[in-house]
Amino acid sequence: MRGELLPVSAEMRRWDAETITSGTPGIDLMRRAGRAVADVILSEARWRSAPVLVLCGPGNNGGDGYVVARLLAEAGRRVRVAAFGGELRGAAALAAADWPGPVLPLEDAVPDPADLIVDALFGTGIGRDLEGEVAGIVGRVSDSGAAVVAIDIPSGVDADSGQVRGVAIRAGRTIALAARKPGHLLQPGREYSGCVTVADIGIPSEVSHGAGVLTVANEPAAWLATFPRPGSISHKYDRGHAVVLSGGPSHTGAARLAARGALRIGAGLVTLVTSARALSVNAAHLTAIMIRVCDEPDELSDLLMDDRFNAVALGPALGIGETTRAWVAAVLESDRATVLDADALTSFAGDAQALADLIGAGREHPVVLTPHEGEFARLFGKGTGLSKLDRARRAAADTGAVVVLKGPDTVIAAPDGRAAINENGSAYLATAGSGDVLVGLITGLMAQGMDAFEASCAAVWLHAAAGGRFGPGLIAEDLPDLMPGELRLLLTAGDVTSA
Repeated sequence: MRGELLPVSAEMRRWDAETITSGTPGIDLMRRAGRAVADVILSEARWRSAPVLVLCGPGNNGGDGYVVARLLAEAGRRVRVAAFGGELRGAAALAAADWPGPVLPLEDAVPDPADLIVDALFGTGIGRDLEGEVAGIVGRVSDSGAAVVAIDIPSGVDADSGQVRGVAIRAGRTIALAARKPGHLLQPGREYSGCVTVADIGIPSEVSHGAGVLTVANEPAAWLATFPRPGSISHKYDRGHAVVLSGGPSHTGAARLAARGALRIGAGLVTLVTSARALSVNAAHLTAIMIRVCDEPDELSDLLMDDRFNAVALGPALGIGETTRAWVAAVLESDRATVLDADALTSFAGDAQALADLIGAGREHPVVLTPHEGEFARLFGKGTGLSKLDRARRAAADTGAVVVLKGPDTVIAAPDGRAAINENGSAYLATAGSGDVLVGLITGLMAQGMDAFEASCAAVWLHAAAGGRFGPGLIAEDLPDLMPGELRLLLTAGDVTSA
């Protein structure tokens, strides 16, 4: 996959093991990790005179902490070490043996608010909720007011899911070893991790890129190579014809937002399909977007026999029930690139298998589902015990569709296992109609022939970039008209990079 890889814990352990097998001793990886963390601390003027408390756990994360303590002490810093757990083994034992100072019991190391605390307790190795004495100590660290630097991931945060395992340390800075993990991007882990930087500890690229990691950070590097650009002799018919279904006379705005999003992202033509009852309402608001009247699903099926209509979006304010299920069936049977949102999903609440059956296994063109958490739970269930990443991935595999599970940490998952986690989300997108525009952006990119997974990733990123750049006062109507500026920045930067 292109873009920044986000290995889960098992994949990271495999990277470490393969690197050690290829000839790099484990203690060397640990020393590089400790050196990277120590260098960050030594480079910060604000911490120049701060006494440092290093909290070391019973595994390799604790070993990294002993290396940090030794290097800071050698640089003349005042360092205390406190440890938790039993006897250390392997590289961690070697690192601890190199620490020349005393080791305090963890329960005796009450943080001074002026201290800089290095969290080397558990890292990615946590396997269960923190409880008892260690949970109390973790809580004291978070409440101490001290600056905290976490090694790899804050203790108590699950590296794969971002969930807090009982209680967790809040870090202002996290030094991720070799790569960021999904838990650095998924909430609430993102909030607990603070500013995250990645330390190169010497994992060979043939190891990291040959291990089949299928999760990436959603950023232009992951999809810019396939982003559609009109050629010098392109015409509108080369750029696809998107179709958006409108709701009834009093529920037309959502579809128009989606249609305008599709047009602004570059679809050559966009047609709004409306009932005769809603025709005058829609016609009064549209100029560049065309209109076709379809009062029954069969009429839409006839329309879609023309394969120039190559991408369809339906769901926003369409209504919930059997009628909408019939519209969905008509579109899916036409085998066009399709985006299903909102009411098109809720109409299948508790019956995800029926939707999966309609999508079918033999489709030529892709389907994208764009639920928020509430719609996802109604359609697929709550998925208790699964991370957001795993829930989206499972839903994609079960339905054969790309799933865009929206939120501040939107996850995009494909049926083949690929997944991306978005991190440029903006709180200003929490406004009515924002999601309808996103539907249009995805549809417009697919109309231009972009891969459904990459189109979804690109649309999510551009949607968030526009919302974040606009900031306070954003309303959904603003979003389509912000796209030209975002596209100009994106494609100009891409051209410079490729040159």
